[in-house]
Amino acid sequence: MDLEAFAARVGPILGFLVCITVIAELADMIGIFRALAYGAARLARGSVLVLWLLVVVVAAVSASLLSLDTTAVLITPVVLVLARRLHLDLGLFAYTAVWLANTASLLLPVSNLTNLLAMSWLRSDQFGSSDVGTFGGFARLMWPSAAVALLITVGTLAVIFRRSLPGSYEMPGWHPVADRVLFVVAAGVCAGLGPAFALGVNVTLGAGVGAAVLVIACLVRNRRMLAWKLLPWQLVLGVSALFLVVQFAHDHGLGRLLAVIGGHGDSGWALLRLGAVAVVGSNVVNNLPAYLALEPLADTVHRMAVLLIGVNAGPLILPWGSLATLLWASRCRAAGVRVPWGRFARRGLILVPLLLLGCTGATVLARFLTN
Repeated sequence: MDLEAFAARVGPILGFLVCITVIAELADMIGIFRALAYGAARLARGSVLVLWLLVVVVAAVSASLLSLDTTAVLITPVVLVLARRLHLDLGLFAYTAVWLANTASLLLPVSNLTNLLAMSWLRSDQFGSSDVGTFGGFARLMWPSAAVALLITVGTLAVIFRRSLPGSYEMPGWHPVADRVLFVVAAGVCAGLGPAFALGVNVTLGAGVGAAVLVIACLVRNRRMLAWKLLPWQLVLGVSALFLVVQFAHDHGLGRLLAVIGGHGDSGWALLRLGAVAVVGSNVVNNLPAYLALEPLADTVHRMAVLLIGVNAGPLILPWGSLATLLWASRCRAAGVRVPWGRFARRGLILVPLLLLGCTGATVLARFLTN
């Protein structure tokens, strides 16, 4: 194993993970997500359906810009508190948070660790002069499947919770933010991340600058917000261990086995086969090791797109398929919301095949239209 190459590839990704986690945690303590929830409730003017659609937008944007884990950890408790105060269906908002955390993480490189890994893989020599290894090129590759994933997820939620969507509610009271200066700084950092990444700013550098700005602001305004627990050391160590284990397995025969199972080629059936293998692998062993194991099979841009469909949108059947799902479940328990895993799996078995077929079809159609 080439440890130097390993560090060169994994180091920037883990650096981004640390920085974006610091930004998200501080933004939550400052009140950004609570303000978004209250703003959505006010904008909906008492309509449950409109409020839910606004929560969909908030969750999708959060997953795209601040990652799926951030959405699972920070959006979930906010929307559950909002739903409880408004006497609305907690299940509707809980499933909206976890499903969109995963399925809305297809669009941008920063939405998921697997996407960051994929972008570095797409920069390798085998893809030649293609721009898919850039922020904009990645988004152009993934937007058809990301759009279809969003539509399928929202449509499935609307059908499952159709009895909970009609009706109205009374506006809750609002507790003003404790520090308006910190609030403005945090809002500016969060709002500036997307445009900065789209303009080509290195994602690790951009997140590092954003985290530094927030940390400095907190040092000046409220030092009590700063603590070592802001740093996700356990997650960093766990991800590093997964990288090493999967690389060791590849060096000792795993790659040859997966090459037989995952197949080759860009035909519709070949892409669907790879996506199905990714879905199964993600639900059985977790999506990150599944991606790392299958990455060598993504030898074309469209096979990479389908691999990401499987590992990002697919792990919604078994609870350990995605770290975001486990984080979501812990937040639900903390909020007093019970999560029956049998029901979660049954609903996932409805959603995931629709996502695999729809998103793979969108990828095939996009390739056909651009050729």
